[in-house]
Amino acid sequence: MSSKSTINKEVFTPNDEKMLAAVQVKRRTKKKIPFLATGGQGDYMTFICLSVTNRKPSQLSITKVKQFEGSSAFTKRSMWTIDQLQQINGIDPNRDCPEFDLTFDNAFDQWAASSAGEKCTFVQILHHTCQRYTPNKKPEFVNCQAKLMGGNSILHTAADSVTSAVQKASQALNERGERLGRAEDKTADMMNSSEQFAVTAHKVRPWRWGEVRATDVTGGTCNMYNPGCSPHCVGT
Repeated sequence: MSSKSTINKEVFTPNDEKMLAAVQVKRRTKKKIPFLATGGQGDYMTFICLSVTNRKPSQLSITKVKQFEGSSAFTKRSMWTIDQLQQINGIDPNRDCPEFDLTFDNAFDQWAASSAGEKCTFVQILHHTCQRYTPNKKPEFVNCQAKLMGGNSILHTAADSVTSAVQKASQALNERGERLGRAEDKTADMMNSSEQFAVTAHKVRPWRWGEVRATDVTGGTCNMYNPGCSPHCVGT
């Protein structure tokens, strides 16, 4: 099971939520911490997750989830509602890049995703979800590529891929069914021929080697190799 699937199962499902997207990130700048207690938890992985509640009315949240080194568990660290999200900064509107910023009412984070593609997917799903679930106050998307703001291009691409796969599978099954049908027809013809041959063979009496069927002039039957056979026999 992937890390994102595990996060959804361990962090969101127990709270009656569904994770819509997640991006693994690292800070671009060191966060200033005035005091760091000894015996810290060491290295960790950070994920920024977008989730929605299953209950109505739907509520969107952005959650920071961490997995610390040496642990298989994922821990929820911070959470904001979508209303608290003020701005998403894509950094560069002209090219794919992994950097982006999130500005909340009470927080500002500068992130770098594990890849430009993962960041683009997260931003596009976030934009599409905000358009769907937040009719009033929407966060501002700045310095984001136009292709990410144009609707559901990534989502449609995924849907088209699934549809294409289903169509190909259906076509393959139809072709396989036609081949099986032709094979069944050939098998039926062979069975019919075998039955006809068996019926014909059953009507013909199998003679022993060296035996010849003969009929004498009086209409009787005999064996030509029988010493008691009439001299008037005519073999048929």
